[in-house]
Amino acid sequence: MHTLLKSLRLDNSGVPIYVQLREQILRTLGAGVLASGDQMPTMREVAVALKIDLNTVRHAYDELERMGAITLVRGRGSFVAQPPPPMGARAQASQIDALAKQTLATAVAAGIDPIALADRMKALTKQKE
Repeated sequence: MHTLLKSLRLDNSGVPIYVQLREQILRTLGAGVLASGDQMPTMREVAVALKIDLNTVRHAYDELERMGAITLVRGRGSFVAQPPPPMGARAQASQIDALAKQTLATAVAAGIDPIALADRMKALTKQKE
């Protein structure tokens, strides 16, 4: 069984399944479980393993591709994307701001204290160092 498939778990939290799937895959990629260029499990493999509809998995994979996390190659499968080239300071600041706003909105919608989230993110960053 694919390493990624072993780590996926769905819950009844009210969060849409494709969002749970997308976020778990992003966390797994961020943890370095798969490297750039590694093949992802097929959409069908994920759907069967989690007993969910194939279109739900397709929705998650499509979003991951739009985000630049994976690359879909017709007839070959899905692969972990190459990291983007370094961007300029202004573009990076803009992207950081957009990501921070998105994360803040997600936290507030989930009823999570944004300050506690920021503290946890700092702690996790220090653990990786």
